[in-house]
This record gives sequence, C-alpha cells and structure tokens, in this order.
Amino acid sequence: MIRLKSSGLKMLWRKLPFPVVAVVGPTAVGKTALAVELAERYEGEIVSADSRQFYRGMDIGTAKPSREELDRVPHHLIDVSDPQETWSLAAFKNEAQAALADIHRRNKLPFLVGGTGQYVYGLLEDWQIPSQKPDQRMREVLENWGRTLGPFEFHRKLAIIDPIAATVIQPENMRRTVRALEVILLTGKKFSEQRRIGTSRYSILKSGIIRPRPELYARVDERIQSMLNEGLVDEVQKLRGQGFSSENPTLSAIGYREICAYLDGKMTLEEAVVHMKRLTRDYIRRQANWFKENDPTINWVQAGCTAVGKAVSFIECEKCWTLPE
Repeated sequence: MIRLKSSGLKMLWRKLPFPVVAVVGPTAVGKTALAVELAERYEGEIVSADSRQFYRGMDIGTAKPSREELDRVPHHLIDVSDPQETWSLAAFKNEAQAALADIHRRNKLPFLVGGTGQYVYGLLEDWQIPSQKPDQRMREVLENWGRTLGPFEFHRKLAIIDPIAATVIQPENMRRTVRALEVILLTGKKFSEQRRIGTSRYSILKSGIIRPRPELYARVDERIQSMLNEGLVDEVQKLRGQGFSSENPTLSAIGYREICAYLDGKMTLEEAVVHMKRLTRDYIRRQANWFKENDPTINWVQAGCTAVGKAVSFIECEKCWTLPE
C-alpha cells in the first residue's frame, strides 16, 4: 500500500470546514474495502452508517469489517451497543455527530461508510426528526396489529397512508413502521411531511461504488454462503441463548430472522437461504432509491482495480465537494 504524499488533497481537505467523505452504495458492493483503502491513504478514520453493525454479537450476519480491516483503520460506531438497545435515527445522529467532532478535533479526515440511506442523509443533511413523544398505549395496539398482519402487510398499510415514508422504511422493520403510524395517528400529518432538512455544517464528498447488477447478485449469493460457512446459525443460536428472539427488533435483520425461522422449524435451511437471497435483492433495489446512479451529487466509481484511483481523483477535486451554506 502506497500512502499519498503531500498532495493537493491533503491541503484541500484541511482548508474545508468539517470535511466528510461518504462512501455509499448497495450492500455487498465493496464499500468497506474501498473505504479502508481510502482512509488508510489519508490517515483517516471510518464512521459506520450501517444500522446493524452497532450491535455486539451480531458479527457474521451483518458482514462487519474483518479484524484485519479494523486494525488497519480506526472505526467508530461498530460494536457499541447490545442487541436489546434499539437504535433510532436520532440516536445515530447524536452518536455520529460526536464521532465526527472527535475526528475533526484531532485534525483527521472522517469517512462515513454505509448503505443505510436514511442514516447517511439524516446525518449529512441534518434531518430534524419528528419530536412527537411516544404513546405507549397506541404503540402496543399498533405492535399487536403488526404481529397479526405480518410485517409486509403491515408495511402496506403505511404505504397506503404515506407512500413516501414507506419507501424509506424497510418492510421488515416493524419498529420503524410502528413509529411512523404512531406519529401519523397522533398528529394527523404524514410522517414524511414532518421530517425536515436542517442546515448541514459539513463539507461533503459523496463517492459511490457500483457493479453490474448480475455481478452484485452473485456477490450476495457468495456472501450468504460465506456467512453460513463462518457460523451464522451458531451466531443466531448464541443470541437466542442470551434471551433474544425474532421478536427483538435487531433480529429482524435479513438473515437473522430467516435463521430464527429455520431454528423454530418453520422452514428448512435451504428455504431460509432462498428467502435471504430474495430479500437481499429487494433491499438492494430499495437502496437504489437512496443512491441513484444519475444523482449528480454522488461521484460514482466502478468496482475493480481502478476504483481507488478514481475515488482519489474525486476527493482531490475541489468542485466535487459540497460546501455548507
């Protein structure tokens, strides 16, 4: 690995107010490898924007960075919470802002890495989260309704009322569907209309990584098989032994829910794998709504041997950065 010497970029990012490089793209595309290479070159640090990598004990099914990758570059917001401590966008924003402030204070360049679109944009665009306080009684009614209907039919109810909110909430994420419906019913306003963009303080460079869809799907299949080979079933069994079940919001993640169903005798392992592959493909299509290939604010690179060099050229290009207003 060759480190950059005193290039224009090093001078450039030090002159920008609160610079952040965001590495985005669909699951399994290769964001982690690219981000580690870039962060290592610029002596930067990585802040995870992956909504499942916060949790301790959920390593294999969330495809966390390897030990070698963690040793190469400092990482933030990985293994910072137990599975019963469900994170919200507001909680992520608070913790990520603190991590970025710490990195900037030490005069390092932060790399925000992840495919959870609402977390990436919620942080970079300083979304103002609806402040409606929870109503425990209504929440229990909605949770019971959701369990009766099942996550996908329940999500369809939200899509009828607020289609924009439904596009940014994963159907399997019952907790967020409940919260959106709760806010709608308590305020009489669509959940999507209550999310306001604030004023970002960051200088932002978004670099996206893409692959041809058939190649990406093949990588998904390989990743799922690797997860099984590495002990995903044992990982889920261990979590269940600690008292967690598929009812736990954190175990609603793709892979964990299907393995829970397999362990409960509701489907065979082969059926669980088929479900995991299909749901991951669905998730990739939803991610494309967040990270569009025609988005002029995202500097796209094709995965492969030229990806790092291309991303470096974007980072070193002053006009590729979006400055705070």
